[in-house]
Amino acid sequence: MAMTKRIKGRTTRSRRDQVKRVLDDRRRSLAQDVHGRIRDTRADSIAGREVVDEGESSEIDIQGDIDFALIQMKAETLNSIDTALHRIEEGHYGYCFECGGEIAEARLRALPFAVRCRDCEEVRERSDHRERSSVQRRGPSGFLDDLYG
Repeated sequence: MAMTKRIKGRTTRSRRDQVKRVLDDRRRSLAQDVHGRIRDTRADSIAGREVVDEGESSEIDIQGDIDFALIQMKAETLNSIDTALHRIEEGHYGYCFECGGEIAEARLRALPFAVRCRDCEEVRERSDHRERSSVQRRGPSGFLDDLYG
């Protein structure tokens, strides 16, 4: 039996089905894009084995790094979509991982794979920012101290 949950006070079986369709469509589109980019990157890598000067080689490396970053970001989004689809099936969609409260419908419309409510996401982002700032202030030696200290 499929579970339905309430998002902002109303039963949402049709809303859940609509979100599931949107996520499935987005997942399919992203997966095609990622696979296409991987194919293109491999083809470019094979074609790029020609002898090129140092400037061209550097440009090729930079473009490869950009392509890899795009593929990585899209793969992370695919993972987020898979998590959202799993949460829909389990009946946990629309509820915050951190506090268990409802995620605002407007937030879910804007970011259908959101796993935290706005307040919990802000707390997480501030914490991440403090952690990055702390690492930057300590510099590379502080990082090594953490690893080997």
